[in-house]
Amino acid sequence: MRVPRFVKLAVLAVRDLIASAGPVVFIVIGVLIAAYIYLEPQPPKTVRLATGPAGSAYAEFGRRYATALRANGITVVEQATSGSLDNLRLLREGQADVGFVRGGAADPVADEEAGLTSLGALFYEPLWIFYRQEAPPEPAPARSARPARRSAPAITSLAQLKDLRVNVGTPGSGVPEVFERMLRANRLDPAQMRLSQLEQAPATEALEAGLLDVVVLASAPQSPLVQRLLRTPGIALADLGQTEAYTRIFPFFSAVDLPRGVVDLAADVPPHDVAMLAATTSLLTREDTHPALRQLFAQAAQGIHSGAGWFNGARDFPNTRTSELPVSPEGDRAINGTPPFWQRFLPFWASNLVERMWLVLGGLVVLLLPLSRIVPPLYTFRVRRRVFRWYARLREIEAKVDAGTGERNELLDELDELDRVANKVTVPLSYAQELYMLRNNIHAVRKRLLAKRPAAAGAGPAPSPSP
Repeated sequence: MRVPRFVKLAVLAVRDLIASAGPVVFIVIGVLIAAYIYLEPQPPKTVRLATGPAGSAYAEFGRRYATALRANGITVVEQATSGSLDNLRLLREGQADVGFVRGGAADPVADEEAGLTSLGALFYEPLWIFYRQEAPPEPAPARSARPARRSAPAITSLAQLKDLRVNVGTPGSGVPEVFERMLRANRLDPAQMRLSQLEQAPATEALEAGLLDVVVLASAPQSPLVQRLLRTPGIALADLGQTEAYTRIFPFFSAVDLPRGVVDLAADVPPHDVAMLAATTSLLTREDTHPALRQLFAQAAQGIHSGAGWFNGARDFPNTRTSELPVSPEGDRAINGTPPFWQRFLPFWASNLVERMWLVLGGLVVLLLPLSRIVPPLYTFRVRRRVFRWYARLREIEAKVDAGTGERNELLDELDELDRVANKVTVPLSYAQELYMLRNNIHAVRKRLLAKRPAAAGAGPAPSPSP
């Protein structure tokens, strides 16, 4: 089937345009590939999050972050630890990418030099001091078969813990170190006290069974163990009367109140406001963690921690005010700024690509302005070259005609062949003038050849005219 001429013209025009713009396209593609390799805009598919012990608020929040990031195709590997100090160690050693760390655990100077930054403060982590309201049994008299039991006085000061069995948590949680500093501030020697370092779950069971008198926990109210102890009959919460003094001695503490009835309004739990101390827990990360992952965690924190809680109002967290380490740009923008408008319309991978490469894309736009000016001349050159390439052959034939070399018939055949080739050349209508000029020039050479060769071929003088 014969292809219509206008289709051939259209195909040739598109081909010429693509070929003319090819160098510019290759430059743009090369710059984009180089920038993509250098900037690594797409994050890894997995990220390691240091959480905390089983049953803790850290573990619960870790599950929420894993769910939030899973929607964007990121798998969160939850690393169970003993607590803040363990999380901090994993971050320092590069074995975790993100982790929950309680205020007072980090060294602001050393950890900043080690490349740790904050994604913002997330929530208050109160110091829960639970104790049994029933005092330990006294030795029974000889005539009595059962030991006498008595009610324990309400604990309002750490000085009252001197003779009690107190569990202060595991070393990796950071609670023993902080609590020992608090005991020494009360002139108590931890070495002479009955302290233990059980994990949270076994310590809770021991307190309920009467094997411990006091359990010290540092955890958010969302912790299942905290919720359990708050509702256990016979277990009370210490109401510290010197919270403001502690905040002056230990700046990482804040004085907070557990409002009356906030645990259970119907049962009036707790029956009165309870004065407590709380540290602020932050989400720390490494500087070499991919910026897109830091951005996802910071944005997820807005949905997980922005609600009102027992110790804070709505939108008090996350914040950048109470973070001990410098807040990363991703955290600061998520908390104090507004997300780019394209995030509302593009999927995560596309918005992240624009976010990481916008400077390169802007540079390419600037670069394309001068580069685009070479495309029209290249296009013109390619189209006219299809015509002008035959002028070299025409000049060779013309030179033979002028020099009187070559057979007349052979030169005519060459001109006829050149004319047939010219008739097959296809160019856009805007360039048809060059094609017609070539054909006219071929015709002009043919006329010169036909006019010149017979005169040059005669031998001797021309015959005289007859009378």
